[in-house]
Amino acid sequence: MLTEEKITARLNVARSSVEKKLARTPDLGVILGSGLGKFVENMTERTIIPYEDIPGFPLPTAPGHKGNLALGNCGPKYAMVMQGRLHYYEGYDMEEVTFPARLMEVLGVKKLIVTNAAGGINESYKPGQLVIMRDHINLLGVNPLRGRNLDFLGPRFPDMTYAYDKNWRAEALAVLKEMGRQGQEGVYAAVPGPSFETPAEIRYLRAIGADLVGMSTVPEVIVANHGGMKVLGISCVTNMAAGVLERKLTMEEVLETSARAAGDLYALLSAVLARPDGGAAEH
Repeated sequence: MLTEEKITARLNVARSSVEKKLARTPDLGVILGSGLGKFVENMTERTIIPYEDIPGFPLPTAPGHKGNLALGNCGPKYAMVMQGRLHYYEGYDMEEVTFPARLMEVLGVKKLIVTNAAGGINESYKPGQLVIMRDHINLLGVNPLRGRNLDFLGPRFPDMTYAYDKNWRAEALAVLKEMGRQGQEGVYAAVPGPSFETPAEIRYLRAIGADLVGMSTVPEVIVANHGGMKVLGISCVTNMAAGVLERKLTMEEVLETSARAAGDLYALLSAVLARPDGGAAEH
């Protein structure tokens, strides 16, 4: 576990590197999940920075995560978009997994949109559907805030009652309905991976209230709330979870479905961000 001094120094070096490429303070940050990187192609006046060009920035190894930071316009908003994220299953510790969210925080980002590819536990969901995250269940076995609190980044005991901004969620649901899509919310369960879940594990997750399951997102959301950011979470249902259908799960199916849903994701985010306050407002 890194010391406060080392984390501060690392963030400062990365911030100085990225600040040189920023046109202004970003209106929001976006973290793209597996297979959703094509969202970046719809940004205008964009600057692409490979993660490897940012000092101290971890590099993703998972399929469907390019490893680029895109700066540019998403509709009327100037955004900082992570084209690829880090996962706990890649062998990174939580300081690494949440480093992008921390970097956004020190660069002045106040609103964060997190997306992911998820397995559908709720049997009313369909592959390719976008589901707004209402809440989450952290089953990773670790919390990214464990250890000495970094007081300059946030409080020791951050409240998670509104981990996903309720006003932003309402905006997103309204937009989905306007798009003629099914507007549903769900609870996302984060598991360590990288193996897909067993049918028995899915029955357990359903019993404790999970609608979706994945291997990411929750660490960044916890850190974002710690840093005072407002968060909108969007899951792309890429497959039905183990045991729901009588077939095996593959990463190829996840990536193919995510790619097909990228257009709907861009339309959803563009419409939400076109709203006067960009969706998120005070509770």
